[in-house]
Amino acid sequence: MQKKLGKLALACAFFAGAATSVSANNNEWIKQNYNAHSFYQLQYNSVPWRRGYTYQVRQLKRQVSRLQYKNYRLQDRLYQVKETNQQLRDELSSANMQPIQLGPRPLFLVEDMDASPLKTQLQQCASGPFVKTDFSIGHRGAPLQFPEHTKESYEAAAKMGAGIMECDVTFTKDRELVCRHSQSDLHTTTNILETPLAEKCSLPFTPYDSATDTLASAQCLTSDITLAEFKTLQGKMDAFNPKATTVAEYLDGTPNYRTDLYSTRGTLMTHKESIELFKKLGVKFTPELKAPSVEMPYEGEYTQEDYAQAMINDYIDAGVDPKDVWVQSFNLEDVKYWIANEPAFAEQAVYLDSRVYADPSFEASLTDFEQLKSAGVNIVAPPTFALVTTDAQNNIVPSEYAKLAKQAGLDIITWTIERSGPLTDIANNPFYYSSVLDAVNNDGDMFNVIDVLAQDVGVIGIFSDWPATTSYYASCMNLQ
Repeated sequence: MQKKLGKLALACAFFAGAATSVSANNNEWIKQNYNAHSFYQLQYNSVPWRRGYTYQVRQLKRQVSRLQYKNYRLQDRLYQVKETNQQLRDELSSANMQPIQLGPRPLFLVEDMDASPLKTQLQQCASGPFVKTDFSIGHRGAPLQFPEHTKESYEAAAKMGAGIMECDVTFTKDRELVCRHSQSDLHTTTNILETPLAEKCSLPFTPYDSATDTLASAQCLTSDITLAEFKTLQGKMDAFNPKATTVAEYLDGTPNYRTDLYSTRGTLMTHKESIELFKKLGVKFTPELKAPSVEMPYEGEYTQEDYAQAMINDYIDAGVDPKDVWVQSFNLEDVKYWIANEPAFAEQAVYLDSRVYADPSFEASLTDFEQLKSAGVNIVAPPTFALVTTDAQNNIVPSEYAKLAKQAGLDIITWTIERSGPLTDIANNPFYYSSVLDAVNNDGDMFNVIDVLAQDVGVIGIFSDWPATTSYYASCMNLQ
């Protein structure tokens, strides 16, 4: 375009110069011949020149007009580009898109691995770049060190590259949806026992009785209090001391592999608030409809279906694209309800499969998985141990469950990495690694499990209590 503008400018200058020269010559010719010719003869003799001059001017005007039009179009396009760039900058700013901060733990785990090609590959990624991915799912935020389901926990998980965040959904006395892992966990995840609201708990605090060895207990439900009362509480690390004789001792039970450094201000969140926060953080959504601890229908009229629909309604009201939401439930009937009534959200609905540990008679079969698929279930999510096992050489390999689920056309998500404490002490907390205990003896083996889950099982996402670990692996392996 610049070359064309330059050529046209030269042409304009040429024609302007030519016109000036012709005009000067014409004036001289008129002076010389005016006395010898009549006005009409003069006009007649001038016609050929006038016609040529006029034609050149018209041609020049046409070219100038075309140039002005092209320039207008170019300016319009440039304005549109600038406007789009500004919109993108505004969106990035509103999404609080901060650089991913993984901290030292992932590389600590890599260095703790036994020598292997995987270790070498992960070592080569130490300098990044690290990006946010949907493969890395923040399990209740980042509860390895932050109080779960709090604003601070979610923000920490987003900074560690979690592309999807979980709000476990339950309801209050006035049927408002809030983020809690259970309807009956306020006594272990908040400071409610230290507040006047303790009087409203279903079961008040009872201290440990050494004479009968009766453990300390309490039970405080979200449905014991209203939303306004819920918002006055402060989140803490999920733990309790079963041999406590005072409330302070009861609340002071955080495992030694976690920390209370960030328990000083755990901001509790409603489900709607979590949606707005996740939008701001630029992450997607995976709410889990928690099983009620109260009898349903609640107060005789609030049905399970009402509850399941209420969770979906919050996303509809917030204008969230169903493609950005993975609704979850351990209750297959909830998933079937969404399939029948909210098909757009049901497309990515996740059936959390507890049968692998809750039902002693359960045995994975292709027929079972095909029935789930034919019912409209597209994603299953069992705990990690259900997806891996060991072979004759003690290598970690996909389990029969994993192979059959994939054969039936189901996608798989799994839970939970970074929830077991030090793997050198895995015998004391074996749940998530129970199927591969003989292949796990140091913290670095966590990456061996993640690698099999990602590359051999083919899971589409992993929940983690510390998303930096899964984010490191996902970025290193270019997972989405």
